[in-house]
Amino acid sequence: VQLQASGGGSVQPGGSLRLSCTVSGLILDLYAVSWFRQAPGKEREGVSCISNTRIHYATKYGDSVQGRFTISKDHAKNTVYLRMNSLQPEDTAVYYCAAERTRNSRYCGFNGMNYWGEGTQVTVSS
Repeated sequence: VQLQASGGGSVQPGGSLRLSCTVSGLILDLYAVSWFRQAPGKEREGVSCISNTRIHYATKYGDSVQGRFTISKDHAKNTVYLRMNSLQPEDTAVYYCAAERTRNSRYCGFNGMNYWGEGTQVTVSS
């Protein structure tokens, strides 16, 4: 099983980025996928998650990103996306994606992840 996060980079405040999490070795229909981030000296934070269904999926967002970030996915490409708008310096962190096996089509969360990917750095600075 492999989760590959990509799309990070450096942007100015107010800018946008789209992260991708491409999975292999697991069936996306069976796993909820979550994005986390960790800034230097801070604890890991759950950013967003999406349930395992192809349509009518459930999503969840952390309070600090609600309204600015949007999670989506493409099962045909085995990829989960995180669109990040209105980025601020406090969004600077390494972003990780992770997968949790679940039978609940309406569930996603930030605990009990089964697989983790390598992170991608996001830096927001003027």
